[in-house]
Amino acid sequence: MADAAMQLPPNTPVLVGVSAVQQKCADYRDAEEAIALMERALRNAAQDAGAPALLARADEILIPKGIWKYSDPGRLLADSLGASSSGAPTTTLLAEIGILQQSLISRACQQIVDGEAAVVLVAGAENKYRLGTAKRAGERARETVQEGVAPDISLAPEAELWSEVESAAGLGMPVGYYAIIDSALRYKRGQSVDEHRNEMAQMYARFSQIAADNTDAWCDEPVSAPFIREHSQANRMLAFPYTKLHNSQWNVDQGAGLIFCSAGLATELGIDPRKWIFPLASVEANFMSVVAARKDLGACPGFRIAGAAAFDMAGVDFKDIHLKELYSCFPAAVRVQLDEFGKVDTGDLSVTGAMTFGGGPLNNFVFQATVKMAQLLRQQPAEVGLVTSVSGMLTKQACALWSASSGEQPWAFADVTEQVRHSSAQCEVVAQYSGPASVAGYTVLYRADQPWRGVAVFDLPDGQRTVAYTEEPGLIAQLLGDEQCGNSFVLNGGQFSR
Repeated sequence: MADAAMQLPPNTPVLVGVSAVQQKCADYRDAEEAIALMERALRNAAQDAGAPALLARADEILIPKGIWKYSDPGRLLADSLGASSSGAPTTTLLAEIGILQQSLISRACQQIVDGEAAVVLVAGAENKYRLGTAKRAGERARETVQEGVAPDISLAPEAELWSEVESAAGLGMPVGYYAIIDSALRYKRGQSVDEHRNEMAQMYARFSQIAADNTDAWCDEPVSAPFIREHSQANRMLAFPYTKLHNSQWNVDQGAGLIFCSAGLATELGIDPRKWIFPLASVEANFMSVVAARKDLGACPGFRIAGAAAFDMAGVDFKDIHLKELYSCFPAAVRVQLDEFGKVDTGDLSVTGAMTFGGGPLNNFVFQATVKMAQLLRQQPAEVGLVTSVSGMLTKQACALWSASSGEQPWAFADVTEQVRHSSAQCEVVAQYSGPASVAGYTVLYRADQPWRGVAVFDLPDGQRTVAYTEEPGLIAQLLGDEQCGNSFVLNGGQFSR
């Protein structure tokens, strides 16, 4: 490995340091804020690389926006890590919610390939658990205040993640959107409602077992499939058929740090080549469409196209990948990916325990997953690892392939947005419609522990779409029973009835 490293082009990007951190402090005053978690993760990552000097040499620091209010967290980190005084100012980047987390990793690699940077730090953290403990104590957790500063580079999505028609029907939180997508996928697969619920429960029970064996996971106890499947006081239904344990767990204090550098600098600093993890390929699909507009609600052309491109560039096949982290914010995301990658049974779908049990910090889970993947690849150098990303309501997609060995080809990046755009059939979404319409996908939203409102995406006779709701108890009971996709209802004034 050492001889192979010496033969690499000096601008080959390598991931040399990784760290995941978390805290569970009963008293919020004992807990660190998010920026401190990021700093700790990066310092630990530098120690992991065996090269603390990397921090002061950072050319760029890339952070995805979280629930915190820092205006330029990269600058806070540059100052605390001593990077700002090491010569040329460190470039800071902040990516708003709606930007793929993988996009930051791709930028880090591309900057190194282009010779624009030799060291790039990527970090993220959330401390919603800390905020929650403070709130329950009737207090507010303090956070570092930045005034009059902005990142050198800001990234923002080009379009909205949802439409006013969807919002008017009661859709707001992602769980409702994903439940609708999953109902359409269930119907498309020909599964019954019970078969669908059983499959999801088994999948998530396995995730909980993986998390129990992951020291960096938020949850350390396995959960049974029957408990996950059913509504209960300890596991309430949020949007049928999703219980709380089908949802990403974002009430966590977790962070991650990744240190990328050039192979040339890694060699110069004497970083052990056994620590090096090579990005083989990264593919992104950034075409944005709202859920109700997607003609096939149970499909995701972005993953089919991005996956095929990534596997081709890296010279691997999905069926041969045994280490993978399929983005798992909700069951629909995992199930859709499996369909688009070919429905191949290749073993476990997560190395972390997924976003319910491993922990799903709002906007940096991909970094947590990449840390774990790097650690496993060091232990299993013959394997290739897959980490996928999602932004929004299955709106954007990305696939990244990693290895402990450099590939036959240099790291490759592709943006397949235009291919996805041309392959994604769309419907016009209209606000006002009266008359018969057919259900394309649906859910029942809950308030507290009670079903509150049924929401459905409807196919209209002229090929358009709309979204409507009902609060009629008998109709809600029908939606909670047998399959309703494909059934016809009468719409009027944004509501539907039998």
